[in-house]
Amino acid sequence: MMKNHPFHLVDKSPWPLLGSLSTFTLLMGLIKWFHYSNWDLLLMGVISTKLIMFQWWRDVVRESTYQGLHTMKVTKNLRLGMILFITSEVFFFFAFFWAFFHSSLSPSIELGMNWPPKGIKPFNPLEIPLLNTLILLTSGVTITWAHHSLMENNYTQTLQSLTLTVFLGYYFTFLQGFEYMEASFSTSDSVYGTTFFMTTGLHGLHVIIGSTFLLICLARLYSNHFSSNHHFGVEAAAWYWHFVDVVWLFLYLSIYWWGG
Repeated sequence: MMKNHPFHLVDKSPWPLLGSLSTFTLLMGLIKWFHYSNWDLLLMGVISTKLIMFQWWRDVVRESTYQGLHTMKVTKNLRLGMILFITSEVFFFFAFFWAFFHSSLSPSIELGMNWPPKGIKPFNPLEIPLLNTLILLTSGVTITWAHHSLMENNYTQTLQSLTLTVFLGYYFTFLQGFEYMEASFSTSDSVYGTTFFMTTGLHGLHVIIGSTFLLICLARLYSNHFSSNHHFGVEAAAWYWHFVDVVWLFLYLSIYWWGG
């Protein structure tokens, strides 16, 4: 159908509604698993969410790459939307940092007026946390390398640097999971355990999301979906990854180093 404007009027799609329902199923499955150690609903939620993600991503790739609907005007608005999304994420993490500093700067009598509370053995910031910091800082360099290589039409270096970034992202997740298994305290051990696992766990979830984002970009790069002047998917993934890096630096310095 011909149009005389540069905007993209999105076709009707079932994925927003189905995505919200599958996410709700996933969260209810988590609660069921926590309380009853039964993961059948959780498994159904994970499978349905992954299927919807795949098909929704497929539709967006079709619109941008094959149908040419992501014009310069649309891309500009996508950039603004990504900036607003990352801004909302900044305030989201701000709330958890506020909870941590509120409790740590003035420990209550229930905590023994100590921080960390008595009985809590915090992690050594010079072990896995420092290694994870180096991993994320390195991944920030490699994703910048990938972005600039793509702008210079250097396909080989873009492929190498993006692959390395994805590997570093999942390696970070592996190390954080290992750290959690070795923890001497849990999320129910006073406000320290709650704020620690909520903040680091939320950041870990963002690392998994960012790594998946980059993995999709890597798959699209293999299929030659990007050019030097049309690659907003990689650009948005790079912005998101830099945001994850900066949040981790604040998290490492405040919760692992100062708070421990």
